[in-house]
Amino acid sequence: MLTKYPHLRQDFAASLVVFLVALPLCVGVAVASGVPAELGLVTGIVGGIVTGMMRGSSLQVSGPAAGMTVLVFEAVREYGLPVLGVIVLVTGALQILMGTLRLGRWFRAISVSVVEGMLAGIGLVLIAGQLYAMTATEAPASGLGKIAGLPGALVDAVTDTRALASLGLGVGTIAVLVLWKRMPASVRTVPGPLAAVGLATLAALAFSMPVATVEVQGLLGSVQPPSASAFGELASIGVLATIVAFTLIASAESLFSAAAVDRLHDGPRTEYDKELVAQGAGNALCGVLGALPMTAVIVRSAANVQAGARTKASRVMHGVWLLLFAALLPGVLAYIPIPALAGILVYSGAKLIPVASLVTLWREHRGEALILIVTAVSIVSVSMFEGVLIGLALAVVKTAWEASHLKLEIVDKGAGPIQAHLSGNATFLRLPKILDSLESLPQDRPVELDLSGLHHLDHACRLALENWAERHSAVGTEPVRVTTP
Repeated sequence: MLTKYPHLRQDFAASLVVFLVALPLCVGVAVASGVPAELGLVTGIVGGIVTGMMRGSSLQVSGPAAGMTVLVFEAVREYGLPVLGVIVLVTGALQILMGTLRLGRWFRAISVSVVEGMLAGIGLVLIAGQLYAMTATEAPASGLGKIAGLPGALVDAVTDTRALASLGLGVGTIAVLVLWKRMPASVRTVPGPLAAVGLATLAALAFSMPVATVEVQGLLGSVQPPSASAFGELASIGVLATIVAFTLIASAESLFSAAAVDRLHDGPRTEYDKELVAQGAGNALCGVLGALPMTAVIVRSAANVQAGARTKASRVMHGVWLLLFAALLPGVLAYIPIPALAGILVYSGAKLIPVASLVTLWREHRGEALILIVTAVSIVSVSMFEGVLIGLALAVVKTAWEASHLKLEIVDKGAGPIQAHLSGNATFLRLPKILDSLESLPQDRPVELDLSGLHHLDHACRLALENWAERHSAVGTEPVRVTTP
């Protein structure tokens, strides 16, 4: 057996570690998304067994992701749980199509600042929303409303015994997660998220704390495939926009995670198009089952690599352990306090905000830092989809601006024509600079405009230069002589 599967021992041990990391995260993401806890386990099972068996990235692990929580919650609140299945199914179909068309590698062309800004915005909204869950109060609908209402909610919690107990349990969970890495190595064999939830559960039971716990429906009771009528919602512009947002965010997060995981090991590199097909197949099945969308998750993937996984068998086995837990021990979920899960997601949300890299980015590439900040703020203040579009638009404009390198050299010998030499790329973005310089030339002197040094001259610039030449010559000056590229 070991001869046929030489890495079975390492993969088996790694699968147990990933299972223990994934279990509380699957449940926490589901509860925060406003769906039954079991649906998070379903997505984790599909991500492990189905996506895990497919080709693409051999060591990264897929499942429900904190980065999708805000978008899923909004979709469930707006359209209902049955339509979520349709959205996830179509998202998976689009991912399969994109992978088949070999578009996976193009996701690497998306500005890293936009992706980090997207995750930062998600992190801010996630933290704000889960702080309300920690205080046992209902969160406002909008991102700005969540942030604006936080001080009042925290003040109210101090005067409410139930809310204070809930807040204390959530804060304690975060403290365990923060301090866990400083524990002795023998203690850290238990993953931090599992230890935090386990200790919070024991504390809630031991002290009979008045906190909300996870509602259990059973695995089969939670799985609700979308009905035929739910597919009628595909005619809604809002649903279509949500599908685009799901597809963009899930694909980008998965492929960026794959690139990060590749840097952690020396094994086979990710085949991006095949990985996108694998993610799509998993999401399509999750949609059929009415479960949460999946992405590759860097926390689980890193745990998989660090635990010594050598092949994709580890992630498949982790899916089997999730299946066995959901089938045999679903009642255990009913003891888990919701504020503990909220604490885990607050901690996960904070890790989505790249504070350290933002400081470095501001010093070295201020334009990229602004894109990151504007994307995050737009997601918080407007919505996920519009925020990502704003970030992408800014990235395109910045790239176009930087690509428009243009040099204007004026040679005036005091007598004869003035010589103006343009070199570089003349685009509409540089048009104001070109015209300001040319219009400042003396009107009573002939001009020779040399455009032979231009690599690119767009239509807007060509028309503007022709109009300037006509105006310059209209006062009786010798016509402008133009040397074209």
